[in-house]
Amino acid sequence: MKLLRYGPMGAERPGLLDDTGTIRDLSGVISDINGKTVDAATLKRLAAIDPATLQPVDAGVRIGPCVGDVSKFICVGLNYADHAAESNLPIPQEPILFQKAVSAICGPYDDVIRPKTATKMDWEVELGIIIGARASNITEAEAGAHIAGYCVVNDVSERAYQADRGGQWTKGKSADTFGPIGPWLVTADEVADVQSLDMFLDVDGVRRQTGNTNTMIFAAHYLVAYISEFMTLLPGDIIATGTPPGVGLGFKPPVFLDVGQTMHLGIKGLGEQRQTVVAYR
Repeated sequence: MKLLRYGPMGAERPGLLDDTGTIRDLSGVISDINGKTVDAATLKRLAAIDPATLQPVDAGVRIGPCVGDVSKFICVGLNYADHAAESNLPIPQEPILFQKAVSAICGPYDDVIRPKTATKMDWEVELGIIIGARASNITEAEAGAHIAGYCVVNDVSERAYQADRGGQWTKGKSADTFGPIGPWLVTADEVADVQSLDMFLDVDGVRRQTGNTNTMIFAAHYLVAYISEFMTLLPGDIIATGTPPGVGLGFKPPVFLDVGQTMHLGIKGLGEQRQTVVAYR
């Protein structure tokens, strides 16, 4: 299934994308797509519904973040060997973890706001994992049972905040609108091989990133198990699993985003996003 949330910011309703590309309203079935409704039993119940019995939604409606009420937005740094190389950093021996503020989350087509003091805004297409069941000290073999599905994430970054102002990644990743997710939560049963997904990102029509999840250093299921050693993962939590090469910081000289530029990104089978950078207001 492809689950989504649609409607005005802060008042999104749950929906389902049917095989014809029509959004169907789920608000008569569940209250939202969040940690309370991404469990295996609820997903099984939703999968049994004939989409044709659900009310269609206007095709022009705003698409919001694909999961709401997120408690944690965890990111993995330098998880592609070629991205580590372009960053002039060693391949990590264990996953590098940091958190992105949940207040950064926005819809896949919402504008991205350039912070007032930003000077080095960057892009990062990433595979997102959405947790479906509480996970604490689980094994890699158990991880699949704790995953509700996957989504596209743009880990928008401000490199000056990240590297030049105290060396803390979280403050370079957490500005409002720096976490577009969606358009859909694609349930895990629809992803045949999560470690074989093509991904891309363009800026103003110019290809900047091309990659595949098969070059991740630490695989998706491993990451879920690894992170669960250090913190309890709750249903609805998001893990952004790292980015392939081609980020603006990696160019010589570096190339950064400016107001008016548009990012277009996607992952095969998980959908596409598009955001325009706007000035702080």
